[in-house]
Amino acid sequence: MPELTKTSAEETAEAAAPDGLPLPDPKQDKVRSLWGDAWIELRSNWIFIVSSVLILLLLVIAIFPGLFTGADPENKDLAAHYLQHPNYGHIFAGDWLGYDAQGRSVYARAIYGTRASLLVGGGTTLAVTLFGGLIGMLAGYFGGWLDAVLSRITDMFFGIPFLLGTMVMLNSFTERSIPTVILALTFLGWTQTARVMRGSVITIKSQDYVQAAKALGAGTSRILFRHVLPNAIAPVIVIATISLGVYIGAEATLSFLGLGLDGASWGNDISDGQNQIRVAQYIMLYPSIMLSITVLAFIMLGEAVRNALDPKQR
Repeated sequence: MPELTKTSAEETAEAAAPDGLPLPDPKQDKVRSLWGDAWIELRSNWIFIVSSVLILLLLVIAIFPGLFTGADPENKDLAAHYLQHPNYGHIFAGDWLGYDAQGRSVYARAIYGTRASLLVGGGTTLAVTLFGGLIGMLAGYFGGWLDAVLSRITDMFFGIPFLLGTMVMLNSFTERSIPTVILALTFLGWTQTARVMRGSVITIKSQDYVQAAKALGAGTSRILFRHVLPNAIAPVIVIATISLGVYIGAEATLSFLGLGLDGASWGNDISDGQNQIRVAQYIMLYPSIMLSITVLAFIMLGEAVRNALDPKQR
């Protein structure tokens, strides 16, 4: 009789474990990293998708403001446009959202204010993450007297009121440009990042893979940047994402108080609009909406990232 070939089902049955269960497929038993699991979680999270779309749109507006308006945000024409109310029939035109008390286009200033706010928020977040993360990593890894000194310095800066200290610092500058505002916000904003990084590094440095790297003779820099930092950076990324929106709000607050940026800024426009709030509410309304949407988008993104990186939230 001809020999019958075995079907795939019979082969699977023969390869079954002693308890009757099939053996795991090596191709399906791949171990995913924390970042791989986080990305899978984020792709199915509608909060992450909505916030990412909003942030992408804001980035396009900031990089290419000319695509959205051809008006000059600093062009003043009191005779023709003094407190001219919005003309909603001309979308993307200079008079779509009306003009302020100086004859400037509210729409153009809202568009160009996006660039200033994102530059300040992104620059401050980057500077705070790098500086605060470095301080926290050194304090947490080496411990001892270095940890004591850096922790006490962090406590000293943490005790200074953030907004008040930033106002005092900015008041000492004659010109308030984007780098100046970033420097002032970074000067007092790095403490939380340092604390979070320090606690994360203290937890990571006691893990077996770090001890094994030390036993194999790996250098301090290799251990820090190849083993400690990649595994300790997750909570810092969450803090940085949420803080970006906070720094954008802080810049708008400083501009509202007259201590922020010179030029097109949402805070400046809100400050100008409060003087005309009884007769021209739109001057204050639209920059406030842009500011709220931007801050909310980054806070939503930070919450989504936090839930994805925290295994307890799954």
